[in-house]
Amino acid sequence: MDHLNLLLNIGQLDWVFKGSSSIENLLGKLVVMVAKHMQADVCSIYISDDAKGKLVLRANTGFKPQLIGKIRLKPGEGIAGTVFEKNEPVCIADGFTHPNFRYCKGTGEERYKSFLSVPIVSGAAPLGVIMLQRQENNRFKNSDIKALQVVASQLAVVLENVKIILSLQGATPRANARGKKEQHHSVFLKGKAASRGYAYAKAALAIGTERFHEIAARTFGKKYGLADLQKALTKTEKELETLQKLVEDKLSDAASMIFTSHLLILKDKSFLAAMTTPVQKGRNAPDAVIATGQKYITLFAASPVPYMQEKVHDIEDLVTRLIRNLAGKEAKLPPVRHRIVIATDLYPSDLLKLSSEKVKGIVLLSGGVTSHVSILARSLQIPMVIVNDPVANTISDGDHILIDAEIGNVYINPDKDIVQEFKDRIDEQATVKAPPVMMPFSETKDGVRIKLMANVNLLKDLELLSQLSCDGIGLYRSEFPFIIRKNFPTEEEQYFIYRKLVLGAPSKDVTFRTLDIGGDKVPAYWESSNTGNSFLGLRSIRFSLAHQDIFTQQIRAILRAGADCHLKIMFPMIFSLEEFIQAKGIVMNCIDELKKSGEAFNDQPKIGMMVEVPAVIEIIEEFARIVDFFSIGTNDLVQYMLAVDRTNEEVSEYYIPHHPAVLRAIKRVAVAAVACGKEVSVCGDMANNAKYLQFIIGCGIRTLSMNPIYLAENQKIIGGIDVAKAETLTQRLLATGNIDTIRKELFLS
Repeated sequence: MDHLNLLLNIGQLDWVFKGSSSIENLLGKLVVMVAKHMQADVCSIYISDDAKGKLVLRANTGFKPQLIGKIRLKPGEGIAGTVFEKNEPVCIADGFTHPNFRYCKGTGEERYKSFLSVPIVSGAAPLGVIMLQRQENNRFKNSDIKALQVVASQLAVVLENVKIILSLQGATPRANARGKKEQHHSVFLKGKAASRGYAYAKAALAIGTERFHEIAARTFGKKYGLADLQKALTKTEKELETLQKLVEDKLSDAASMIFTSHLLILKDKSFLAAMTTPVQKGRNAPDAVIATGQKYITLFAASPVPYMQEKVHDIEDLVTRLIRNLAGKEAKLPPVRHRIVIATDLYPSDLLKLSSEKVKGIVLLSGGVTSHVSILARSLQIPMVIVNDPVANTISDGDHILIDAEIGNVYINPDKDIVQEFKDRIDEQATVKAPPVMMPFSETKDGVRIKLMANVNLLKDLELLSQLSCDGIGLYRSEFPFIIRKNFPTEEEQYFIYRKLVLGAPSKDVTFRTLDIGGDKVPAYWESSNTGNSFLGLRSIRFSLAHQDIFTQQIRAILRAGADCHLKIMFPMIFSLEEFIQAKGIVMNCIDELKKSGEAFNDQPKIGMMVEVPAVIEIIEEFARIVDFFSIGTNDLVQYMLAVDRTNEEVSEYYIPHHPAVLRAIKRVAVAAVACGKEVSVCGDMANNAKYLQFIIGCGIRTLSMNPIYLAENQKIIGGIDVAKAETLTQRLLATGNIDTIRKELFLS
């Protein structure tokens, strides 16, 4: 393409001016002309509205004309907003993959994935953005960038004057009615799927600090007396008792009386008196409830004890429930039940509460798909999407939200055709379906046996496993009964849970990972929980060795529960030979003590380790001589190897499981294990992802442990893998240090 012929000249601009009856007409002709010159399917011009702090779509060809003036972006929002804020061009083959991409329903731009956008600048002052789009198979080149930059510079003077005239005319889009929150209409947000499924319901903002402060600032016009308060107290108590029963019935291993704190506070005479006494003296009941909540929040927040500080969360939750039952309509507090909850952050116990209240889905505004809240959501089968987009913060109670958590899309107030498009999927999801058909065992296309194990988080996961073909439990995350409680479970409490796990397991092969708290799994009662970086602190096996009384109770409970199974015990976050030997020594001591007790227990467990810390890779051959097995925990291995917090969306682009260093580490572990005749498995999210299976099998790994929902589909994928071809692919991937080359091999081939 000869770009010299694409540059606009003065004569052409003069023609545009003369042939235009209005500013809108002029801008319309400009985009048509630019699109023709640049051979683009779509051309858009955004002009900044300084008074509103937004970019406004002022001209377009390729989309519906009624969108002009209606699409508004904040600086940094969407591709156009990013170009405007950074004053740098963006040229991308698939704009849908851009981290700040925004899709607005009705544009039809799903057909035009190739984007080129450059800023329009006059001197040092940014005026707006010009954007081109083409169909996916017609990508823009570097020469196109230079050409459009020249076009933008030539348009700058024109658009500077257009902007002035628009501001004088007051032609910028009018603000919404005073006092009303901006209403979103058919806005699309791109996020990450954390827990699969579909959901469509009204939004409810999550209970918590933000919600509490919101209702604390309200003025209640209606007078509520003592009878109203007593009625609300009774209703709240019954509500909490019902929720507790629901969560116990559904999740007997993790319930741990999560509503106990709320119920005990409701029965506290001083708490009740702090509310009822002022009401008896004439104070409005909602004001008394809020004032009492603030008093207790101040009291608990000032405590040096983490467990007491955590009660702030309980008070906020309880007061919000009380106000909802006392003055819900006036307080504008919608129910959570059957809603899609919008939350900035959630504790695991929050997730259990929401599950008991039968929420339809969750939009989480922080965290990562490998976080334990995400893992727990999968077990609870709550569709969840993680969205790092400022627009999500402006969602209001009552907005209609549609979640496509299969690919990570969120629609705010979607049009009817979008809802209709997903209706069948949502209905199908609600239908009790027969379990997927699986072969009795898994093998590759050329007959190589692959063991498919399951990752289990809650006993509830066993329900699905009982309907599938599975070779056993390759990872039981034993920390979940710990992290949702108010104190450490005793040996007997753990035994009760672990025994139910063993009895319900799909085979006798059961692998327990010892306590792995820390990082994104911090119990509130752990006094060290707020010190420094919890991912790099006293976590996992370090915690267990530092608190051997707790570790010993867990090991004894595991050994007793696994008396009649093929028991495996593995230690997380091992970083040295000495650490593994010390941990194994504690297991052996527990065996010796149990022999004296006469109790039934397993005296010959296999003892292995998680491979998660990069330090062990360099001495993996020495480890292979002393362990019984390896399990590669790819979530943490990627995090530590690449120095990326896997729960932080701001650095999510750096969390790259296919990084060559990660792939080579996995291969080296596999080689060391095979050389010593030791079993090696992969149990992180890489085992869930079908795109990685060929590489993993090509490394020589024959055991995979994954979330139960992936077992059936991954068995099919494995059935189509030829081991010789997988080995060839693996060698090819290991030979390159280029991330993009590996990505194309794995995801685009």
